[in-house]
Amino acid sequence: MKILHDVSLKPYNTFGIDVKARKLIEITSLEELKEVLRKSYASELFFLGGGSNMLLTKDVEQTVLHIDLKGKQVNKESEDHVIVTAMAGENWHQFVLYCIENNFGGVENLSLIPGNVGTAPIQNIGAYGVEIKDVFESCEALDVQTLELKRFNKEECHFEYRESIFKNEAKGRYIITSVSFRLTTQNHQLNTSYGSIDTFLEEQGITNPQIRDVSNAVIHIRQSKLPDPKVLGNSGSFFKNPVVGKSTLLRLQKEFPEMPFYVLNEEEVKIPAGWLIDRAGLKGHREGDAGVHSRQALVLVNHGNATGQEILALSQKIQERIDNLFGIKISPEVNIF
Repeated sequence: MKILHDVSLKPYNTFGIDVKARKLIEITSLEELKEVLRKSYASELFFLGGGSNMLLTKDVEQTVLHIDLKGKQVNKESEDHVIVTAMAGENWHQFVLYCIENNFGGVENLSLIPGNVGTAPIQNIGAYGVEIKDVFESCEALDVQTLELKRFNKEECHFEYRESIFKNEAKGRYIITSVSFRLTTQNHQLNTSYGSIDTFLEEQGITNPQIRDVSNAVIHIRQSKLPDPKVLGNSGSFFKNPVVGKSTLLRLQKEFPEMPFYVLNEEEVKIPAGWLIDRAGLKGHREGDAGVHSRQALVLVNHGNATGQEILALSQKIQERIDNLFGIKISPEVNIF
């Protein structure tokens, strides 16, 4: 256990927001986590994982617990599948690469998403046609009140688009300590139809793609569109793609016939928030060091010294512009503190 005082959280969040924590504790084992919780009420603590899906708008007066649990375990379940368990502090992209190296299929479309394994189920992270719920087996989480480990299966997690029980009704009650995934070892079901994956594979002359090829395609596409948080502070997609009724879509198509959409069911469609922001003329927009990325309007960026309040103000201006122009309300995907 490592304890730091009056420490900047800039290295601990991918936006690179320079706020201070009065006290930060590095947690590297389950026993350390329990020890701290025995001495403190959960309301006195601020839980921090990879810092990839958050916007910090002020100094943190609570004691920050940086969950840095490490380790991976593989359990053979059948000839075609394995259950792979990773501790919460494992870097997500490194975990994906580990799976690909071992020919475990299912997470290749989720390559290069920033953050750690433990926060992935909270957001039900997703990209290029795949979400965590598609490969999720279970997770273990520590009850901050009883200090008992509870296992959650897929149904108990209440996964929805960028939502889960941990983000809603059980928010603040549990700390995810490990996540288990059900992955394929053969007969991989590749998802290449979303985005530009098929186009990239064709350009590379790949006619029989493997999971590594799909991962490489996703990495190439993401790097061509999305900024590296180590170079330009960001938290990936800032807004959720809004879901609207088909009557709303028909109304909008009269004025914006080129508007893209994805059919969810007979009554609802999903509209790309990035397209809305771009169409509103805000791609590349900048106010001080807070800005909209020039290649992907869904990503808000810190050009250097933006405060969390400045990025929040920019996001609110974007929401207002989209509502005024399209009559659509978009909401943040990131957690704002």
